[in-house]
Amino acid sequence: MSDVLIVGAGPVGAVCALALRQQGIAARVLEAQPADARADSRTLALSHGARLILERLGVWDRLGDVTPITRIHISQRGALGVARLAAEDVAVPALGYVLPYAVLTTALKQALAESRIDVEYGVAVERIESGAGCATVHTADDRALAAQLVVVADGGRGDTAPAPRFERDYDQMAVVCEVRTELPHGNQAFERFTPEGPAALLPKGDRYALVWTASSEDARRIAELPDDAFLAALYRHFGGRQGLFLEASPRKTFPLRLAYVGSEAADRVVRIGNAAQTLHPVAGQGFNIGLRDAWELAALCGDTPHPLKQRGDTMHEQCCDTPHELNQRGDTPANEIGSAAMLAAYARGRRADVLGGVGFTDFLVRVFSNDIPPLRHARGLGLMALEVLPPLKRFVARRMIFGARG
Repeated sequence: MSDVLIVGAGPVGAVCALALRQQGIAARVLEAQPADARADSRTLALSHGARLILERLGVWDRLGDVTPITRIHISQRGALGVARLAAEDVAVPALGYVLPYAVLTTALKQALAESRIDVEYGVAVERIESGAGCATVHTADDRALAAQLVVVADGGRGDTAPAPRFERDYDQMAVVCEVRTELPHGNQAFERFTPEGPAALLPKGDRYALVWTASSEDARRIAELPDDAFLAALYRHFGGRQGLFLEASPRKTFPLRLAYVGSEAADRVVRIGNAAQTLHPVAGQGFNIGLRDAWELAALCGDTPHPLKQRGDTMHEQCCDTPHELNQRGDTPANEIGSAAMLAAYARGRRADVLGGVGFTDFLVRVFSNDIPPLRHARGLGLMALEVLPPLKRFVARRMIFGARG
C-alpha cells in the first residue's frame, strides 16, 4: 500500500508529489492522459509566490521562455479611475511570470522522472472508496490500489468529483490568443474592466497573451472574426494604450464558471487545485491557489506522524483489510497521514486562502461586469484609492502574490 496516491500528473499533482518527496514521503501518481499526449497550448500566469515554490523544488531553473511582469495597469473602460502596481511596491523582482503551460509541464515531468517518483500514464480512475484505515482507487484496467491518503488533482475532469458546494455560471467565455502590438510591452500587464467582462494583456515574449472575456454568444462571434476585423474590434474594446494591434494568432474559447467543491471529501481523500475549486481567470488567482494547495498539503503530511510506514508492509495490508478493528484497538492514530483529523486541519489551514480567492475573483466579475452608474463611480473611487494609498497598494499586491495570508 502506498503512503500517498495522487490522481493527476498535471502541474498541481506533480508539485504535490515532488514536495512530498522532499518531506521523505513516497507518492505514487496516476495520470489518465498518455505520456505522449499532445502538449497543452494554454498560457500560464504564475505569481512570485508560485515561483518560490518551484524554486524550492528545483524546477524554476529548468524553465525557459518565461516573461516577468514587473508592472500591472488596471483601469475601467469609459470611466475614471486607474491603478498601477509595481514589483518595487512590494520589494519583489516581479509580480508574476508568463509562460506556456507546456514548458512548465515538461519541466515537472522531467523532475518527477529524476526523482524516481512512480508515475503511471494512461490510467483512468473510475471510482475511489474511502475508509477509516485507507482509501482504495479503482482504475479502468480493473486494479484496486490502496493508500493511506488519496490526493485528487485531476483538474476536476475525472468522474469522481462530488457536486459543488456552490457554483455560478457567469454565461461568459474567454477568447484567448497572442497578439502583437505597435508599442513594446516593457513587461507591463493590463487588466481592463468593461461592462461585458474583463480583458487582460499579459506580456509573453515579444507579444501579449490576450484573455478577452465576453458573453458566451459574443465570445463565439468574436473568435470567428477574420484577423483584420478581430484586431479592429480589440482596439475598440481595449483602447490605444499599446498603439495598434498588428497581429493575432488563431483564437480559442473557454467557458468560465465558479465551482467550489472544497478540499474535504471523506476520510483518506482530499481534493486540491481545480479539483477543489475552479475560479474565473480575472486577476490570475486559480492556478496559483492550486499550487499553494499542493505545497501546504505536502508540508502538513511532513509534519504528521505515519507510523504504519515504520511498522512494515504487513501492517499496511491489515490496515486496509480491517480498518475499523484497528481503530478500535488504537493501532491507527487519529492524526496520521490521511486521517480525518489531518484532513480537517488541512481544510482549516486552506480555508482563508481559498475562499478569499474565490470571493475576490467573484467580486471583481460581478461588480465590474456592468454599467450601473453608482457602481461605475464607486469602482473609479476604489481604483483611485488603490493608486494613491501605498499601504492599500501593498496589501492588494501581496495578497495577489502570496494569497490571503499575504
